[in-house]
Amino acid sequence: MNGELRQWEKIIIGIDPGTNVMGYALLGVKAKTLGVIAMGVLRLNKFEDHYMRLRRIYERVAGLVEEFLPDEMAIEAPFFGKNVQSMLKLGRAQGVAIAAALSRQVPITEYEPRKIKMAITGNGAASKEQVAAMLQRVLAISPDDMPRFLDATDALAAALCHHYESSKPIKSGGSGSWKDFIARHPDRLAR
Repeated sequence: MNGELRQWEKIIIGIDPGTNVMGYALLGVKAKTLGVIAMGVLRLNKFEDHYMRLRRIYERVAGLVEEFLPDEMAIEAPFFGKNVQSMLKLGRAQGVAIAAALSRQVPITEYEPRKIKMAITGNGAASKEQVAAMLQRVLAISPDDMPRFLDATDALAAALCHHYESSKPIKSGGSGSWKDFIARHPDRLAR
């Protein structure tokens, strides 16, 4: 596996945290080529104890980091729901996944679900199915390789969103408006 991993200039691990199902995906980047290295889910509903679920999340994320040696992690931020207990559990799951990556010095970036959906589909309110379909097209994933659980494609979407965001050119000072440009460069105005 390590020989295959060397072909990539950068590997991004995406995580869709959950307390019943956690999605994960690894995206390889080489120049303008993108490829899915692995994606899947960790099913946690077989564990009755919430703390055992957290332990399993930590172990699986740490194992993925050791196996695939990602350069960066993109993780979906918990969304704010009405059930405080569910939010608390989801936040713990996210925190454990983050801790596993940090323990191996992997830098982490967190993205709001709407931002991820917007980056992938152009619509911040897109459904999980729309996100999965767009990923399938953009990354040329065969129908046979599409996962059954959309948590895996959500994790892949987080990784791809991170690639898009980190590939944007860095803006040099100012807001970028014409008014700001003219204010900074009055000598360039035609008289």
